[in-house]
Amino acid sequence: MIDRTRRTGSSFTLATALARTGLSALRATAPGGRERWERKNHAGRTVDLYAGPASAVAAAVGTARVWPAAGFAVLAAGACGAYDDAVGAGDPRRGFRAHLSALRDGEVTSGAVKLLGISAAGLAVGAVLKERPLDKVLAGVVIAGAAHFVNLVDVRPGRAGAAVLALGAPGLLRKGPGAETAAVAMGAAAAVLPDDIAERTMLGDTGAHALGAALGVAVVAGNGRAALTAHAVALVAAAAYGEKASEAARSLV
Repeated sequence: MIDRTRRTGSSFTLATALARTGLSALRATAPGGRERWERKNHAGRTVDLYAGPASAVAAAVGTARVWPAAGFAVLAAGACGAYDDAVGAGDPRRGFRAHLSALRDGEVTSGAVKLLGISAAGLAVGAVLKERPLDKVLAGVVIAGAAHFVNLVDVRPGRAGAAVLALGAPGLLRKGPGAETAAVAMGAAAAVLPDDIAERTMLGDTGAHALGAALGVAVVAGNGRAALTAHAVALVAAAAYGEKASEAARSLV
């Protein structure tokens, strides 16, 4: 019990340290110029995007340390989010339906690239983490769905980080890789949350998708088929009613 708690604590501490170090380093150097990293938030304030890659790298490294193959899913989710942050910043379309509709019309939006890329990464890692075919598919849906869900609630300062902390906490009660991966997601989120709430930075799609994918890996690592099925159904429903999920997060005080 003590050894398990120590491993979980070290995973949280490592992710926190990596994210804080990355945030400070990016803020000090601003690769490519500060204007490239600046965005207007919902209130029209200028914030930076440093929290996104800082938390994504921390989550990927911490997850890979616990379960090497899973680090790929987290990194891929962050990379797809970064592509959307860079290319799709001015695109008002949100949600699966809008991007899939554009895809049917022959337009490949950055959101569609993100959707397909994260889904493929989730399924690839699910195939490695689970043995039975159905469990592989469920694992992929949970990882990709969790990545999408955290992005859905990232509509106001601190919402996504708080969601990761709240949803990750129950995973700490489980044994083995599930608890350690939950601690990684929580540590990376906690590291950047104060700056996010203070509206100095924002996670963007980069950080939200990576942290969500890490949460999904924690669920996959700590649960069997029945729980995976329940999580997959809930996440698919959240994606189908994405606007309602975002509105609920937006209305929280």
